[in-house]
Amino acid sequence: MQLNLKTDYALRMLMALAAKDEVVSIDWIAEKYGISRNHLAKVAQSLAAEGFIETLRGRGGGIRLARDPSQINVGDVVRRLENLDGFVACMGGKSDCTIDGLCGLKPALSGAIEAFLSHLDRFNLAQITGSRAKFLELM
Repeated sequence: MQLNLKTDYALRMLMALAAKDEVVSIDWIAEKYGISRNHLAKVAQSLAAEGFIETLRGRGGGIRLARDPSQINVGDVVRRLENLDGFVACMGGKSDCTIDGLCGLKPALSGAIEAFLSHLDRFNLAQITGSRAKFLELM
């Protein structure tokens, strides 16, 4: 399974915000990760819409976590940002499949996705960020 770029960037952004623990500009994150500012701005909009971050306008504005890193579940972030229904065409209900009803692939893949997400549910943002000081040294 491969996460889409939006989810990858979202997790990186959340980790940077957890490590920094203050209002940060999107430009700062873009520079630290070497990622397009425009891409990160779109990711920030999605994270704000899902309630993971807050955006602050004006001088001294930027973004920050909307809640404590220990309260942000990694599995929840992935569920909200990934289109898991479209993992294969038949799972999203958008494909006419001649063997639908006889095929065992859909339940097998659904189980694999659920196992993947269940594993991610065991982690919160604080756990995957680790030591804030060490994380910031690497950035």
